[in-house]
Amino acid sequence: MNHRKLRAGEVAGTYDITAPVTEAELVSIAQAFARRRLARGRKLTRPDLVFDYLQVLFQGYEHEVFSALFLDTQHRLIHFETLFRGTIDSASVYPREVVKRALAHNAGAVIFVHNHPSGDPEPSDADRRITQRLKEALGLVEIRVIDHIVVGSEGRSSFAGLGYL
Repeated sequence: MNHRKLRAGEVAGTYDITAPVTEAELVSIAQAFARRRLARGRKLTRPDLVFDYLQVLFQGYEHEVFSALFLDTQHRLIHFETLFRGTIDSASVYPREVVKRALAHNAGAVIFVHNHPSGDPEPSDADRRITQRLKEALGLVEIRVIDHIVVGSEGRSSFAGLGYL
């Protein structure tokens, strides 16, 4: 980590803060760590940690953002990409564009993630409908949809965990 106010701690995976930091700096540091944990080539084997990283990355958005984690067949991350940006309560998602991006990255699987600026992570009917359309479209080109995660300030929801996939 190249942050001036952090220094590696004596115990692996710990850090010492060397100067006072603001709340905004703490959020920035947390987001930098989350981005690093979602770096290309990382195998995503711990859903709880992936959820935590995504919640950190998506907090603070005042509009909906729909993203995808494109994975290889071994569930290693190929690319994490924001695909669509929306308004305070919706984002238009186009299956054709999602399929194009997945094929461009040669993905074998995908995890979708979007935020609810309202804070409530409960998936809406529209969320469930678009996820089903995406699953069908990607299934035609043999790309698996592993999960769709909705994050909000009040928590997160997993379509796989809820039995929607």
